Amino acid sequence: MPRFTKALTQIVFIAAASLSSMVMLQASTASAQTPGASYFSAELAAPVEKTTKIIQGVVWQCEGTVCSGSKATSRPVNACTRLSRKMGEVTAFTTRSEPMAQEDLAACNAKG
Repeated sequence: MPRFTKALTQIVFIAAASLSSMVMLQASTASAQTPGASYFSAELAAPVEKTTKIIQGVVWQCEGTVCSGSKATSRPVNACTRLSRKMGEVTAFTTRSEPMAQEDLAACNAKG
């Protein structure tokens, strides 16, 4: 039984290390994107210091009142809501240069 436990522990360790490496690679690749190539863009009501945050799989790079986010599987209103919860009120939000409708933007901030 101890052999099985040792083997299982090694497998779990390798799996955790692999997952961690994949997450780090995704984050570094996404953060290396050019500013014009962002999938999500947001304008905040209040300025923030230059920061990079990963929120539910979206890598956000924010400075002042401008944030740009990497592509993710999140629906735009969900990405907006999560951003507003962490960074404050969102005054404008676009997905691939498509502006978010005002009613969706209001819902984004209401859930925050």
